[in-house]
Amino acid sequence: MSAEPTRPIYYGWKIVIAVFILLTCMNGVSFYNQAIYLNAFSEDSGFDVQTASFAVSLFFLSGGLTGLLVARWVRDYDPRFSISAGSVLTAVGLCALPYIESLWQLYGVYIILGMGFSAAGLIPATTLITRWFKRRRALALSIATTGLSAGGVVVTPLSVLLIDSLGFTLATPLLGFLFLAVVVPVSHALLRPSPASLGMRVDGESESEAHQAKTVSGGEVEEQGISYRQAIHGRFFWGVSIAYFFLMLAQVGGITHQYGLAREQLSESATALAIAILPIASMTGRLMGGWILDTISIRLFSIIIMIIQTASLALLAGGFSVITLCTGLFLFGATVGNILMLQPLLIAEAYGVTDYARIYSLSNLMTSLGTAIGPALLGFAYAASANLYAVPYMVAALAGGLGLLLFLGGGSMHHAKVDRTQKPLTYQDDYR
Repeated sequence: MSAEPTRPIYYGWKIVIAVFILLTCMNGVSFYNQAIYLNAFSEDSGFDVQTASFAVSLFFLSGGLTGLLVARWVRDYDPRFSISAGSVLTAVGLCALPYIESLWQLYGVYIILGMGFSAAGLIPATTLITRWFKRRRALALSIATTGLSAGGVVVTPLSVLLIDSLGFTLATPLLGFLFLAVVVPVSHALLRPSPASLGMRVDGESESEAHQAKTVSGGEVEEQGISYRQAIHGRFFWGVSIAYFFLMLAQVGGITHQYGLAREQLSESATALAIAILPIASMTGRLMGGWILDTISIRLFSIIIMIIQTASLALLAGGFSVITLCTGLFLFGATVGNILMLQPLLIAEAYGVTDYARIYSLSNLMTSLGTAIGPALLGFAYAASANLYAVPYMVAALAGGLGLLLFLGGGSMHHAKVDRTQKPLTYQDDYR
């Protein structure tokens, strides 16, 4: 008896690898390196921390607004074009950083960096994963978006090493060129716009498997979707999107001020070890989340994660002991990666792939607003409470709790799936 031929690995997993590399590089140079850039500006260019911090808010705001245009681009054209354009903008911004002398230049460069971050970041990345996967979407997204955390583990230490050895003037342009040299070739070599572009089916199903799935489910094999207009007129969309404004306000604010929080109780060397807990927990939690989502509903898992985020921030606000500090950082870190991963999953599950990029981009704009406001709001609470972190982290916990309530108020995903049979739009029809 001859052995069965080995089934080739589904090409979608190459997409996952490429997106992982893309997000590692992009989040490393654009998000995790912000503290490094701000420190250099305050030391070398004479900008105070508050002024430089406003540039970070502009970064997120410009990224959120640009995302609305990126979504249309990704929907109508190959996402690799958007990723390449965003990579060039990011590299240009990095090359310009050492030559900033005035306030308008600082803000202008950060707007360019925000545009690049959006064009080459989560919108094209999650759109590609959503197109290539349905049954294993949660696992694929959890692996791919682990690159967001890996950026802080891999790229940021490399950036510190380069800046310490070469100086800020030489190191940041070099980072820009290295970024381009990795992202653009990897994107064009591995990324493909859809399974249909290679004559494949979503999840790598064969014709017989697709027929069997149709027979079992009694429905269509390909995932249908609803329009942008239908989505934004539903309660679920606004429940998720406004909830994410507060959830990300709490999350990014909490991440930004974790060093100061730990420093209240620990020595400088112990603080350096303590803040490593969060990115490690984030990577571990995201990978575990992708596995858990194969066994429970996305909505239930989202509620659990939101409860844990709120509780962990409240625990950090208490300042009880070193043990509760480390426990709070670990629990908070475990929610960080999952909160970010769940937003595209919720939208894809509720609305399908047809207009995913546009729907996600509007939701992501509200996320960007929360991201931009969070660090400043917690900083204001810190200054107003005698420079102690109990009040800021209680503000973050309240914001997280409000996000949970808004999410619950948005109803179930079942209500979001407005009659898709009125005007069926299949994956092949929209992306042919």
